[in-house]
Amino acid sequence: MAAEDQRSSVLANSDDPAEQLAWRRLTARNGDRLGEIMRESGWPTAERVGEEAARSAWLITQHADRQLDVQRHALRLMREAVAAGSADARELAFLHDRTLVNEGREQIYGTQIAGVRDGVPLPWPCEEPERVDDLRAGAGIEPFDDYVARFSPS
Repeated sequence: MAAEDQRSSVLANSDDPAEQLAWRRLTARNGDRLGEIMRESGWPTAERVGEEAARSAWLITQHADRQLDVQRHALRLMREAVAAGSADARELAFLHDRTLVNEGREQIYGTQIAGVRDGVPLPWPCEEPERVDDLRAGAGIEPFDDYVARFSPS
């Protein structure tokens, strides 16, 4: 993991209010810049910007929780890119769920975990829980129970 990625991970998961504020500022700056890029050039696909930059764009969008306009714009552009075969359906599913959760709605693919209580992961509610594994399979995501188990303390 690169030093910058490690620092971001520490900030994102910190209980320290100063580090939490630093994380919010960092994600806001990155979200603002990505919003500019999307307005100027569309979704930064791997073909245009390389695998690492495309993945970074998705991660920035995924964590732009206080910038729903950026998430919604990215969601529209990613849908087009996935339809054209230029973006990853799995990443689109994660962003779709993240955006829905940030809007206070139920998720589709069951990718968002609200937290862990008494050692049990608590996923955000799903719109159609009986279909979640079929929808996940269609997006290239492992079964829900396997995914949730990764959030359980060992």
